[in-house]
Amino acid sequence: MITLAAMAIFGIGGLCGAFRLVRGPGMADRVIALDVMLISFMGVIAVDAARRDDRTNLIILVVLAIIGFTATVAASRFLEHQADVSAADLLAAEAASSDDDEGADA
Repeated sequence: MITLAAMAIFGIGGLCGAFRLVRGPGMADRVIALDVMLISFMGVIAVDAARRDDRTNLIILVVLAIIGFTATVAASRFLEHQADVSAADLLAAEAASSDDDEGADA
């Protein structure tokens, strides 16, 4: 009975992650939502393995954890690089507009 309640709670968490994945305003929100969904899925697998007293699915948990960690790190590095490029473009645009203003004053 407790295991079914735990699976239901993990399922609700996964649905909340799916909702944020669809409605997330930014890319970072979507990455976090995928992480929440993956962790919820891993929780269901772990609870099921404990309920059945079966260790065969635990390898799947390890693989999912490695994939999830790697994907989150890669996405965060991509978002950080994208933010740096956007900031550099903004600075270049400001410099160009200030050069145009100085040329118009002369």
